[in-house]
Amino acid sequence: MQAEDAARFDHEERLRLVIEAVPNAMIMVNDRGRIVLVNSEAERAFGYSRAELLSMRVEQLLPHQFRRSHEGYRAEFFATPDRRGMGLGRELFGLRKDGTEMPIEIGLNPITMGDEQFVLAAVIDITERLRGQAAADAARDHQLRRSILDTIPFSIIATDAGGRILTANPAALSLLGYRSEELIGSWLTKIDAEPRERSADGSPSFADAVGAEVEWTYRRKDGRLIPVNEAVVDLRGDDAGQTGFLLVAYDITKRIEGRARVQFMANHDALTSLPNRAMLMRHLDETIAKAAGNGTGVALLLLDLDHFKRVNDSLGHHVGDELLLEVSERLLGWIRRGDLVARLGGDEFVVVFGGIGARDDVTERLDELQTALGPVVVQGYELVVTASTGGAVYPHDGTTASQLLKHADVAMYRAKAAGRNNAQWFEPTMLEDINDKLSLSARLRQALVARELSTVYQPQIDLRTGMLVGFEALARWWAPDIGSVSPERFIPVAEDSGLIQELGGWVLRKACADIAELQHELGRTLRLAVNVSPRQLRGTSWLDEVLAALAESGLEPGQLELEITEGLLIDDHGDAVDLLDRMRDHGVRIVVDDFGRGYSSLAYLTRFPIDKIKIDKSFVHQIESVDAGAAIVDAIIVMAHALGLAVVAEGVETTEQRRYLSARECDEVQGYLYSHGLPRDEVAAAVRRIEAGEDVGVS
Repeated sequence: MQAEDAARFDHEERLRLVIEAVPNAMIMVNDRGRIVLVNSEAERAFGYSRAELLSMRVEQLLPHQFRRSHEGYRAEFFATPDRRGMGLGRELFGLRKDGTEMPIEIGLNPITMGDEQFVLAAVIDITERLRGQAAADAARDHQLRRSILDTIPFSIIATDAGGRILTANPAALSLLGYRSEELIGSWLTKIDAEPRERSADGSPSFADAVGAEVEWTYRRKDGRLIPVNEAVVDLRGDDAGQTGFLLVAYDITKRIEGRARVQFMANHDALTSLPNRAMLMRHLDETIAKAAGNGTGVALLLLDLDHFKRVNDSLGHHVGDELLLEVSERLLGWIRRGDLVARLGGDEFVVVFGGIGARDDVTERLDELQTALGPVVVQGYELVVTASTGGAVYPHDGTTASQLLKHADVAMYRAKAAGRNNAQWFEPTMLEDINDKLSLSARLRQALVARELSTVYQPQIDLRTGMLVGFEALARWWAPDIGSVSPERFIPVAEDSGLIQELGGWVLRKACADIAELQHELGRTLRLAVNVSPRQLRGTSWLDEVLAALAESGLEPGQLELEITEGLLIDDHGDAVDLLDRMRDHGVRIVVDDFGRGYSSLAYLTRFPIDKIKIDKSFVHQIESVDAGAAIVDAIIVMAHALGLAVVAEGVETTEQRRYLSARECDEVQGYLYSHGLPRDEVAAAVRRIEAGEDVGVS
């Protein structure tokens, strides 16, 4: 027994000598966690004396949050002892006597002495290694950030808290036209084309700009102004104190130009570039207000070119368009400086004279109008141009813009009735003509009761597949006593008389029921497009009618398209938008009909809940061939698709128009090339002929 004790003592002594020579901290622990052997390096690393260490459990050398889990790890190790190399396993921290923590790596070696099991732990303080790694990582991060800043296409400028430029990336130098040494050290005022807000100490105040994006203007070295989108980031140091700002910007010249184009299109006629109805009404309001202040008058002339339709029908719409352009130029040359020429659409023009004394002041000018218009030569055709003109004067004939325009319109129709090529001033007696409309209104009311109205359906074709996808429902009226009454005549009467709600509701219910039967007969789902008057969108009853018609017919809301007019986009004050939003919430689709016909809806497209636009047939008729081009049609399709809207072209009459629209990726078409409006009992057969490639046309 004494020999065994001596051998064990000798073994332990040799172990002490060995671990004392090791440059790492060495700690031997028994299976109960008691420290039984340490070297001098362990004393130095943990700050305890050897005697203190030998009186401790190993968990006392760990931070408190690791002690309980370490007891479990120690028990597992002694259950299955195995050598573990340095750095393997968990991330550990040691706890020094002074309470500080140090990151460590541990290597473990199981040792057996007699019947007892121990673990010898080699402990390395890796604080300096981690600092080196952090420094290397920081250097790499800095290089990465520098590389990103140098290659990113945005202008990035860093300033101190006072607004002095500290650095600028290559994109900023390229944008501003400076070399790095010319820009760095300068104040922001060197590149700002606008004055920034200043703090009390004179430095730039970015209190409202930090975290937000604004449109700003920079001045290049060559003096050229560059509009930019700028975001300001607040730079702060380790102590959270402000150290400066980071200005991130990019050139928005194209955005500004595009916005200007859209704004121009929203206020000007697409063909002639004259002011459109919206701009006309604003100008009239301003001119009337000015006249009311200085006691002068305002004259409004409404011109409608005589027999213009004959030009389009006989010579083509391209000749008609050139004629309209020439008339526009001549009217601009005829007016005085400060007066306005606008195009309402079609062949209607409006001239506004401000600051007049009496009607006679303009009557003398009217005598010159025919000479101003005169014969026009267009593409080799000499055309005699005359106009039927109606005039109204503020304040004698009306005190608002709408009154003047309405009364001038009444006078213009009187000029047409008087044989055209003349001018008529509004007279109150002309309103007697309204009685005729009232008479037609009464007759229309009877027709609704007597069921004299009917519906026809014009097919709509998917250009990609050539398949019929739906129909537009159109109202027709044939009366035994007066014969066929065109929609162009009775729809306005229905609008003015308030019958449009009853008429529109009847068309909706009838069309939904017919389409439900048709899709059962054809074995497919169909869409239905129904025109909606602005009057129908007043109040909430129309929504109830729509939902009731869908429920009664069994159609899904997504199958119904409600076609609104561009005029609605101009005149709406919010009620229609709310109702259309509620329609869309139910799944009903909203379509803008006759898009581009003299109104300025472009500025409203993103404001209204719209799914599709219909290109007005007047633009479609401008298409002669796939190679000829129709800029307005192209622009509408591109713009609509950019806004996520579908496009349908109406009035398609030739295969050239169809090919052109297909090449421009127009979504759908309708027109006489495929079919006129068909009665319910003729639709199914016509659909089969259309999809078989037969020419249905106009019968």
